[in-house]
Amino acid sequence: MSQQELAQFVPLANLSDDALEQATRLAKHISLESGQALFRKGSMDAHSFYLLAGEVALDSEDRSAPLLVKAGSETARHPLSRLKPRTYSCVARTPCRLVRFTDDDLDHLVARDQATAYEVTEFDGDDPQWMFDLLSNPAFAGVPPGNLHTLFGRFEAVPAEAGQVILEQGGPGDYYYLIRSGSVRVTRSAGDGKVITLAELQPGQGFGEEALISGEPRNATVTMLNAGELMRLPAADFDSLLREPLVHRINLAQGAELIKQGAQLIDVRLEAEFKEGSLKGSINLPLYLLRLKANNMDRKRTYILFCQSGRRSAAAAFLLTQRGFDARVLDGGLEALSKTGHKPAPATPHDTQHNS
Repeated sequence: MSQQELAQFVPLANLSDDALEQATRLAKHISLESGQALFRKGSMDAHSFYLLAGEVALDSEDRSAPLLVKAGSETARHPLSRLKPRTYSCVARTPCRLVRFTDDDLDHLVARDQATAYEVTEFDGDDPQWMFDLLSNPAFAGVPPGNLHTLFGRFEAVPAEAGQVILEQGGPGDYYYLIRSGSVRVTRSAGDGKVITLAELQPGQGFGEEALISGEPRNATVTMLNAGELMRLPAADFDSLLREPLVHRINLAQGAELIKQGAQLIDVRLEAEFKEGSLKGSINLPLYLLRLKANNMDRKRTYILFCQSGRRSAAAAFLLTQRGFDARVLDGGLEALSKTGHKPAPATPHDTQHNS
């Protein structure tokens, strides 16, 4: 599905290029054989359908002639029988190809794109590119449009020199940072004195969220590789404007259902904690190594993250979501599960992933 194909439809035709790109990821293809029904009159389904190829009949079932809709026609630019409950039954007259969106996805996409354009362009005199970079980050797709203006206004520009240490391992969590220009290296000092490079980050990427979400000291050092400018957001604003809207929490029953569909459990605690017992079927990938290992993870898979209390797993979910992963947090972590009588199972050697 290309952006050009989607751009023929209403209201997708009015979306920005970035929003159209997101629409291509949300769109689902459907094929119908001649005579096959797409939906029935009176249906309350929560989807919008667009006709890409073929011809369908919209039948009001009141003895009047059906309305024939051909792909490429003016009528086909609009969702088929958009009103709910459906006022028509839709049946394919020829083999057809269609694209489907959930109504929520479509509404959120349009509302967010329009709000974003307004909020960004309202900041006269400021280079808006960093704002567009922020909004193109998958993590921020879940930020309510109403938060955007406040969010942009709370970021503060901070110049930085090459070699400058921005965050130091063991320090307090006070700000979340976005890179406006320049680049940074993320490192961690191991117990044996070795320094591990976890990542090198470029403009549009962020760092510093782990300590803000988990409440723990900084778990890595971040150093400027070259001169640039950072945008920083105070911890309190990060918490109210970003963390809560972006961290998707689920309960055990919801997690079990996702696992049936192929989701993977990840324990983000340290290896020593994991060896004491974890959830059956989980693998161990400590929070501090996620940046290093994320590129080897399957972006088509859903990940359910957990720790002891839910704090570290929330930080892990935020980090993965920034990279385009579908990450969920097991609400309350192992502490919440222990109250239900659930006992962690002993870990096995192959469950520990971070040495691979």
